[in-house]
Amino acid sequence: MRVEDGEHCVDVDGVAEYISELPDECLAFIFQSLGSGDRKRCSVVCRRWLRIEGQSRHRLSLNAQADLGQMIPSLFCRFDSVTKLALKCDRRSVSIGDDALILISERCKNLTRLKLRACRELTDRGMAAFAKTCKNLKKLSCGSCTFGALGMNAVLDNCSALEELSVKRLRGITDVANGEPIGPGVAGSSLKTICLKELYNGQCFGPLIIGSTNLRTLKLFRCSGDWDKLLKSIAEGVTGMVEIHLERVQVSDVGLAAISNSLSLEILHLVKTPECTNIGLAAVANRCKLLRKLHIDGWKANRIDDQGLMAVAKYCSNLQELVLIGVNPTHLSLEMLATNCQNLERLALCGSETVGDTELSCIAAKCMALKKLCIKSCPVSDHGMGALVEGCPNLVKVKVKKCRAVTCEGAEWLRAKRESLAVNLDTGETEPVDASASDGGPQESALELPHVANQIGNAASIASSSNGRSTSFKARLGLFAGRNIVAYTLRKLSSNSGSRS
Repeated sequence: MRVEDGEHCVDVDGVAEYISELPDECLAFIFQSLGSGDRKRCSVVCRRWLRIEGQSRHRLSLNAQADLGQMIPSLFCRFDSVTKLALKCDRRSVSIGDDALILISERCKNLTRLKLRACRELTDRGMAAFAKTCKNLKKLSCGSCTFGALGMNAVLDNCSALEELSVKRLRGITDVANGEPIGPGVAGSSLKTICLKELYNGQCFGPLIIGSTNLRTLKLFRCSGDWDKLLKSIAEGVTGMVEIHLERVQVSDVGLAAISNSLSLEILHLVKTPECTNIGLAAVANRCKLLRKLHIDGWKANRIDDQGLMAVAKYCSNLQELVLIGVNPTHLSLEMLATNCQNLERLALCGSETVGDTELSCIAAKCMALKKLCIKSCPVSDHGMGALVEGCPNLVKVKVKKCRAVTCEGAEWLRAKRESLAVNLDTGETEPVDASASDGGPQESALELPHVANQIGNAASIASSSNGRSTSFKARLGLFAGRNIVAYTLRKLSSNSGSRS
């Protein structure tokens, strides 16, 4: 049995435990390898453990509601070594304000990472004061906040070590034409990653991106405005870009041609950019020959097909990962990709109307380095899956989802033939209702009734593709309808047999 004796835990006979002889540094190292819950439990063992646990905690996440302000002095007296801080507030609650953030900055002058979520009471004044105190900041992530360009510029003008900036739904940014531009400041030479999400006036960050001469990663998600012209200016000033993500932004082949000037580009994501065509993709492939990862969500616009993919196959021999969603390649481009891109290890084909058994057999025969294969909502069957028994010798995992012609029996057969291969099959279908479990009724009649329920469920699934409603919702409706028919039929049978008796 142990009791607390000041700074240590001792046995009841007064002899100190061996763990009490450990130096503070060793105990802190042990605490750092524990999860949050275990650390909390350790902190209540004795005063020494409480002190060491607080001093060795470098990461802290706090509920940033308004009443946090009064607890800041005591919190950061205990956790005086925090370098990574997250302040998150519920959107329906009142968040901390400028005074609380200023107080935090005075207590955490060595802060290197800050995450702000829904801190709507913070203004430019608070961000400016924070930036002047925490000049060692390396990473800033803010979402659903209301400070504006002045606050953002204050951070960029004071934090010369800033490497990563992520901004999502920043409400205080005003109109592009009338608003203050956001420039690189002293952070222009250190910034390596910029991520902008769901910004109505995201192009206010144009001067920042152009002035970040050492930028390596640029991610634009659902930011309004025409980005072609800005991408051209960015490409002229930033030449060392390695990773670019474009999702639901207005960009065309003009923007892709600008991106092609980034000769060091290794990762490119084009997600739901319907104005991008084979011409733009070919321009990127022709010049960005170091491309390793390519993700394309064509949004079923049919603007990118075999022609663009053949250009990728011709020029990008280092390709290791290819994800095609809503794109319709055939065996022509897939064979060329497999032949020329001999380092291709990960391949995903989703929502393609042209990827069938012929294409799957081509992949199995040609993709020698392939390790992971994902096929979703494509017209492949058990016959095509059979090609994987002998093909793709390095394949370790295959995932098949919502491919109606691939059956559980086919997947089991593939597992049996190739035991080292992990086969994950998700048919996406709802299991039929077992009518034999219904209340009463003859078993003979009940055996055929699930077939009716299945037909209704399948009809609902087909209808969902035309009107846009959820397939699972329609499937559930089909099942409920099936159950009603089952119940009605059983009652009918029961009443008929009763009237004859």
